[in-house]
Amino acid sequence: MTKKRTGDPWMSAAEYGRGMPAFTVNLIVADIARSLRFYAEVLGAATLYSDEDFAALRLAGLDFMLHADHTYDHHPLYGRLSEGRTRGAGAELRLLGIDPDRVQKRALSFGAEVLQPAGDRGHAWRDVIVADPDGYAWAVGVLLPPLSS
Repeated sequence: MTKKRTGDPWMSAAEYGRGMPAFTVNLIVADIARSLRFYAEVLGAATLYSDEDFAALRLAGLDFMLHADHTYDHHPLYGRLSEGRTRGAGAELRLLGIDPDRVQKRALSFGAEVLQPAGDRGHAWRDVIVADPDGYAWAVGVLLPPLSS
């Protein structure tokens, strides 16, 4: 693993790993700083820590992480990354508890791609689907009230 960081990280990898939930998301991104701007400005994520190699974020109670491409240079996924294949194709990251209309407005201001405009869906969510700078699709929204009988 190639690191560009100088100095010590906020905590050791082992300490961070031991504190992670049973399920989390790790996205491999081309540019940490560019991705952090998207996650803060469009989705409203808080950055817990970031450097050139890694970022830990929190979004609506979900802790997730970003790793820069160069940190995966000795990983089996690196071949796919260096070939320029589409990232995340076929995966949709869904998160409840974020206003989809606000996200759509911020995404358009940011210049991010809105894959599906905000709307009420048959699965009882009002959601929007936006793509991050690396093409990962985030479907975020809120529950719709139950239909009256």
